[in-house]
Amino acid sequence: MTERKKIIIDTDPGVDDAMAIFVALKSPEVEVIGLTTIYGNVYTTLATRNALHLLEIAGRTDIPVAEGSHVTITKGTKLRIADFVHGTDGLGNQNFPPPEGKPIEQSAVEFLIEQVGLHPGEVTVVALGPLTNIALAIQADPRFAKNVGQIVVLGGAFSVNGNVNPAAEANIFGDPEAADIVFTSGADVLAIGINVTHQVVLTDADKDKLEASNGTFARYMCKIFDVYFSYHRESYGTKGVYLHDPTTILAAVNPSLITYVEGVVRVQTVGITRGLTLFYNKQKRFAEVNEWSDKPTVKIAVTVDAPGVHKLLMDRLMNS
Repeated sequence: MTERKKIIIDTDPGVDDAMAIFVALKSPEVEVIGLTTIYGNVYTTLATRNALHLLEIAGRTDIPVAEGSHVTITKGTKLRIADFVHGTDGLGNQNFPPPEGKPIEQSAVEFLIEQVGLHPGEVTVVALGPLTNIALAIQADPRFAKNVGQIVVLGGAFSVNGNVNPAAEANIFGDPEAADIVFTSGADVLAIGINVTHQVVLTDADKDKLEASNGTFARYMCKIFDVYFSYHRESYGTKGVYLHDPTTILAAVNPSLITYVEGVVRVQTVGITRGLTLFYNKQKRFAEVNEWSDKPTVKIAVTVDAPGVHKLLMDRLMNS
């Protein structure tokens, strides 16, 4: 038996974050060593509360939760929160009672640096929200980018329209400056963009199947799904929901589910294309020095085994 991959999930729960966390906890290939929280679907304080709540539902209160940044890396406080997608509580407007657990004393950045330092090359950070915590860790510890095993990012809209506006995907748009720091840090970064996650759909029929199962996680998800399904019906005209966060988690669990290309990614930080992720495939050598010159490459997912992701998700939620 190979050793289980250690993962830290940086999360802003969120309906699809809840699904991703549950799937990770049911994945024998990985060991979830902590959750760190960030704003995005909800504000950071509520993200922490939701993370603690989900671990209580899962019976995994042994897993530490470290609270992350409440502001962007440039100290911006005008945050874009997607409560209209996930409900005002982030979990389908169920207004669950507050969790009994508390976050640890360490901040998310301190926890990330400590764990990556303790297990150099062994920790995969799966970032499901804006990249503020990860960028702050990179800035605070010069060794972080080299010590982290991999950073798997849910973010970007490579060659497709964004989901915040035509240019930008939500997590990158949440803190473009932080995203640019992460993409140019020299860490082993794998970005899973909405060009890939929009290929993986959980349908109304799948929801019925989950509801009919005895899986604890499956039944819980069906309780919180309504707002999320309604949003997709209204915004995309789909009878189902995109599986952004679960696809990203499963790409970290089983890398064979995706294929990728390598190149340089820069993030636009100003103007109407703020949050745009631009990929340079390095096929052309430019005579002039430009903003992509001498930057380290990252991996960008280009295909996904959608049936494979879907089957793993369904199996792991129903057998919980």
